[in-house]
Amino acid sequence: MRLGLALGYWGRGPDPRHVPLAQEAERLGYHSVWTAESWGSDVFTPLTWIAAQTSTIRLGTAVAQMAARSPTTTAMHALTLDHLSGGRVMLGLGLSGPQVVEGWYGRPFPKSPLTATKEYVDVVRQVLRRQAPVELDGRFHSHPYRGPDGTRLGKALKPITHPLRAELPILLGAEGPKNIAQTTRIADGWLPLYWSPNRPEVYEASLAEAPEGFLVAPMAQVRVCDDVAEGLLPVKTMLGFYIGGMGHAARNFHADLMARMGYEEQARRIQRLFLEGRREEAVLAVPDAFADEISLVGPRERIAERLESWRKGPVTDLLALAPDRESLRVLAELNA
Repeated sequence: MRLGLALGYWGRGPDPRHVPLAQEAERLGYHSVWTAESWGSDVFTPLTWIAAQTSTIRLGTAVAQMAARSPTTTAMHALTLDHLSGGRVMLGLGLSGPQVVEGWYGRPFPKSPLTATKEYVDVVRQVLRRQAPVELDGRFHSHPYRGPDGTRLGKALKPITHPLRAELPILLGAEGPKNIAQTTRIADGWLPLYWSPNRPEVYEASLAEAPEGFLVAPMAQVRVCDDVAEGLLPVKTMLGFYIGGMGHAARNFHADLMARMGYEEQARRIQRLFLEGRREEAVLAVPDAFADEISLVGPRERIAERLESWRKGPVTDLLALAPDRESLRVLAELNA
């Protein structure tokens, strides 16, 4: 099982720890470093900054939001950074949800998410392979554009720049069972949001047809500390925000996922409290058991014992949301 460092997205401003942490991860032998985006900092610029100050560590997006860019634009970003970094890019894509897509990007959330995802990946693949001009008669992504409001003058094009790698790895941040199953057919890997090594049955059917070499790269908060309850607070804060606030009351993919993992009653309570403005109560309502099973928190010996269960399943890459150098170092030593 390889290790990655997940840095997430910026809060109020740039995090001065990110580049030193990425450099430390590279020194410790981590395979990859990953950035993210929501509705603030973008995913590619910080990754490019890290690329310029590292030399071997792979560079991943977890995730680049599909609504933020047309598929050809995303492919342009990926092929450009892949050249500049010497072939280190791993392109992670995600749909996000209706609240962000329609509220921030000002465009409709696709009524058929599976079709929209498949078309998006198809176009990105065509750009990177550069075998012919990009053409797709798609429901969501037509190339050339043939909509009723177009000029009908669009020309099928292929990239001027020759991509460094035609088969640059593409991973998808899928959550629903059908979306995960499709991911095994159209992508090189999957980026689970929550992964519990104790509940393999949650994803077993969706991963049944995954090909050999398919990547499974979940994120997990990692923290070496003496007090487990205290160490779990950042995990619970993250869960409270995602389950309570990252989606509408009627459609929240994160809450639905928590429900499928055996915590339906608690997920709906967290949603209700958060939407009522009782955010601290929402965080405290996150069960310690759920926060604990999707993270690696506690003394070194406890993390070492629990790490074994992560190794036994289909996980190929553990992406550590680690807030400090010590946690990075301990995880590298335990996984050696």
